[in-house]
Amino acid sequence: MFQSPYPPYDPIDKSGFSYDTVVKRWPVIITGIIDRLCRINHDLTLEIQQPLQSANLPDVQAKITESKGIIEQISKLKYHMGRDHPLEPLVDDTDPMIKTYNEELELLAAQGKNTWFTAPWLYAECYLYYLLRSLFSKTQHWREFDPFFSQKMDMFKQSRVAILQLAKTMKELEVDHDMFQTDPSKLAVLFKEMIQMCLWGNATDLSLLTHLTQSDFEHLQTVGKDAQTARKEFILRDDQEAAWNHLETLHNSRIDFVLDNAGFELFTDFVFADFLVSHTPFVSSVLFHPKSIPWFVSDVTPPDFSITISSLLDPSFFPPPTADEADDLSLYNDLFHMVSRWQKYVDDGTFKLSVPLNTSLGALRLDSTDSNLADFWTSPYPYWDMESRAPLLWKSLSESGMVIFKWPAWTPFKEAVGPLAGSFPLLSLRTNKADVAVGVDKDIAQRLDQSDEKWRVNGRWVSFLPNEGDTKFR
Repeated sequence: MFQSPYPPYDPIDKSGFSYDTVVKRWPVIITGIIDRLCRINHDLTLEIQQPLQSANLPDVQAKITESKGIIEQISKLKYHMGRDHPLEPLVDDTDPMIKTYNEELELLAAQGKNTWFTAPWLYAECYLYYLLRSLFSKTQHWREFDPFFSQKMDMFKQSRVAILQLAKTMKELEVDHDMFQTDPSKLAVLFKEMIQMCLWGNATDLSLLTHLTQSDFEHLQTVGKDAQTARKEFILRDDQEAAWNHLETLHNSRIDFVLDNAGFELFTDFVFADFLVSHTPFVSSVLFHPKSIPWFVSDVTPPDFSITISSLLDPSFFPPPTADEADDLSLYNDLFHMVSRWQKYVDDGTFKLSVPLNTSLGALRLDSTDSNLADFWTSPYPYWDMESRAPLLWKSLSESGMVIFKWPAWTPFKEAVGPLAGSFPLLSLRTNKADVAVGVDKDIAQRLDQSDEKWRVNGRWVSFLPNEGDTKFR
């Protein structure tokens, strides 16, 4: 197996993102799950106190009992994490991926790096979400429960203004469709606007931005040319032109999206995919890759994918317009029109999920074709091991016209992805929200180290990174 020339980030350096993660981010996330379960328990307790509930009483009581057990285990996890206890082997007989995590954990234990403050950050964070998932999957009543679902949906509802604005933009593109088809230069400009919209949607990651207010998120979701112009100075590496040049070489090709966050970012992914399919001759279908379990709080699961479309088609999803918003009624019509088109694309296979649409949480298994196209994304393996660890996924991506990922700072991108370089045309759209950064010019990185010490993690800086040097991507 390929070995990285650089060691992974870990919390040993108290000035780094990894240490801040163990001390602040993870406890906030864990506490949020406990609070959510306590609120649900309260509601269930009130439910069984109502008249005429005797038929459901045993199931509701059993559900409450199971949730109390989960709360106890998560509270114990939080206690152990804060005191730098060793990571314990995962237990779940139904999921073969557990064995993979435990094998990696044994290797870390042999190196003396198996505690919460010594384990490599990325392994430990992946382990954390698998551990949380195992606590729910072993129960009868919480097996398909996503502890982050309500959080994702609440934030999605708060994205109404930006969503309606983008729906209006797509309606205008539809009206001017013929003009763009006869003028490739205008299509190129539109592509750059769409790809920036898709990139900045990546800023709204609920696992990393745990203390932002609603107004902060609304600012991150600001759309339009003025907003993009204002953000231009925060683009560290801009290879949009190379991405467009590659796209122009395609004809009726498939594009793949390796999905990141649900909610507004998934919405912008749909918008970008819609633009590529509806307004360019280069793309005829889009394959979306979700995570098979609740992951990094806001990552897209199979249920999130379907619920996003059905929610936007539901007139009651957003609050009704106020009297001052009467002129915005047409925007709701634009939204319904656009999302109805997405539903049609899902129905006819133009938009496709890499797993069946009705896949429930944790339902995938490593011995199935669908799992080979999904479970790798929640494994502890680096992407450069994809060909050996998930050969069906690697083969599928190698047949794509372009794969869009949502990821010392001047290390070339092709070196950072190791043997994955050259496997398929790859475009990374990344907002910097963790220490990991690649493809940034050395002088820019050093200047930012002096002027903005949190530039790697504060979500203000972004990059467009194609796999430079790839003969498929020029």
